[in-house]
Amino acid sequence: MQAKDSNPPDGGYGWVVVVSAFMVMGLTVAVLKTFGLFFVEIQQHFHGLASTTSWITSVTIAVFHLGAPVASSLCVRYTHRMVVIAGGLLAFSGMALGFFGFNMAWMYVTTGFIQGLGISFSWTPAISIVSHYFSKKRALANAIVSAGECAFAFTFGPFFHWLISQYGWKGALLIIGGIQLNICIGGALMRPLASSCLLEDSHSETETPPGNSASRREKGDKSPIIRKTFNWMLLRRPEFVLYSIFGILAAMSFFVPPLFLVPLSYSLGIDESWTAFLLSILAMVDFAGRLLCGWYANLHVTKTIHLLAMTITLISTSLMLLPLANNYVSLAIFTGFYGFFFGTTVAIHITVLADVVGMPEFDSALGLFMLIRSTGGFVGPPLAGLIVDMAGDYRAGFYMAGATLVLSAGFLVTLDQLQQRKERGSQRSTKLEKSALPFPALHLLKHK
Repeated sequence: MQAKDSNPPDGGYGWVVVVSAFMVMGLTVAVLKTFGLFFVEIQQHFHGLASTTSWITSVTIAVFHLGAPVASSLCVRYTHRMVVIAGGLLAFSGMALGFFGFNMAWMYVTTGFIQGLGISFSWTPAISIVSHYFSKKRALANAIVSAGECAFAFTFGPFFHWLISQYGWKGALLIIGGIQLNICIGGALMRPLASSCLLEDSHSETETPPGNSASRREKGDKSPIIRKTFNWMLLRRPEFVLYSIFGILAAMSFFVPPLFLVPLSYSLGIDESWTAFLLSILAMVDFAGRLLCGWYANLHVTKTIHLLAMTITLISTSLMLLPLANNYVSLAIFTGFYGFFFGTTVAIHITVLADVVGMPEFDSALGLFMLIRSTGGFVGPPLAGLIVDMAGDYRAGFYMAGATLVLSAGFLVTLDQLQQRKERGSQRSTKLEKSALPFPALHLLKHK
């Protein structure tokens, strides 16, 4: 039975789980990425500033990240399937209540907090269960799943624009909420993997001395669940801390371009219908980037952390160039470059996290990583909005995002150097141990 734990299926029903997670990604993150179409509508309706309106997206992103540890805990207790279904109901509720649109504070609570919690409760279990079903093909499986948001965003751009033109932004929110109920169907297809439960039991048995089996029964399963989900000891590992700092800086940048791309195109005098197609272009090249990078990472030719550092550098470069666009064609080209490199990054950043902490700690690390990264997602959009208000130009937001990503790449390089130093140290210690063995023992070791 334990062989199953160390060797995930790497296929079979796992591909059904991948398709389900693909759909969940599309109905959660793709909606968040195309919310920029609502930005100008809501800003004009409430006569608010860019910084004030951007708090809606900021609250959604922050709650999306902050809810990840809670979602991970609930997954261990109630299965991934149940948590995804609950997330679908919350996402629908957030959008449906946003339909009333009483004031900006109401939008913060509904399409901000409730929608963000729904996304968190859907996204986190979907990513987690795929990583449990796959090992050798994990990079490819994660890339396919993450591509779901691109596939859906490709159609959501023009579709959401049409909904807003036909039913207004409030009616569009209600219809989108109804569509998000399909998250529950995706969750229902996520059959729990028996080996995940067995792995939890094996951890609790290993951590409890043989003579204390009675006390373990008295405590029940609560303590191992808490240890597995909220392993704060990860904060003592320099590798995890460095990757978390990278995550904070990356989150500050990732959600800024989709938010300000639509207003920037309007400021250039581009027609609204063409602007919606910009989001489709972004989604299409994002999709290609994820699949291509996932396929390449699966070949194991390049270390995933090296690949991630390279893609982050290319994203920052494209963001610095994007504000130079002065017409639709140039804006579409620079948007395409940004979208492609963004897709390559998202395809592998969760795989890099698994490589950094190892699968036994992955669920705990994912929840904690999302919790820490939430600070970046919470601060990024309002900070960019404030810079835009001060500069009076939407281009300033893109420069801020690009500069922050350059800084984040430095922490990836530091992390890689730390890992290489530890690998060299372990290799040296292994050689010393072998050389210290007496000749007969060394002879037997060679023939094993």
